[in-house]
Amino acid sequence: MRGPEGQLDILRGVSLQVRDGESFAIVGASGSGKTTLLGLLAGLDVPSGGHVGLDGHALESLDEEARADLRRRLVGFVFQSFHLLPALTAEENVMLPLELEGRDDARPRAREALEAVGLGARRRHYPAQLSGGEQQRVAIARAFVHGPRLLFADEPTGNLDQRTGHHVSDLLFALNRDHRTTLVLVTHDPLLAERCERRVELHEGRVIARGPAELTA
Repeated sequence: MRGPEGQLDILRGVSLQVRDGESFAIVGASGSGKTTLLGLLAGLDVPSGGHVGLDGHALESLDEEARADLRRRLVGFVFQSFHLLPALTAEENVMLPLELEGRDDARPRAREALEAVGLGARRRHYPAQLSGGEQQRVAIARAFVHGPRLLFADEPTGNLDQRTGHHVSDLLFALNRDHRTTLVLVTHDPLLAERCERRVELHEGRVIARGPAELTA
């Protein structure tokens, strides 16, 4: 990307492959490039150089419309700040991905997804009426309601207390285990990273360690 002083290289020489159905953590200090890497893998951003492949598609060669279509079909994304629409109920927020697909079963499927995250009784509540943990669970329900093959999560427990964070992480790994949904997450939490099958650590835009072995501090 370009900064006020010219070209700014956030990631350099990063090479990795995420296998179908695995859980994969990206860790590192703030500013190391974790969220940028996650956005590139999910097709939210386009690299200034190099190659990013998703399901056989070269993301750098696709326009925004084509990348959005690919994400709609294959990808779920859980943002750290939830990104729920405040004017919609929990149920309506979860319905959105299905409505974009033109599905006529959007409402019953959204209710099933909310039941799966323990929020069936809160489906008519608006985001402002939900706790941070409940909003994150709504975001998770929205991310997996359309049955994505890949689920990307950016600091999914970063804004939560320990107990709620543990529950949210359990939900993510249950999706990975029960549905073989590929899980790729960014986290500062070493305990969350240790639950993943593989992980990489970034430092100043470069990979400095790879798991499953213990990562360097």
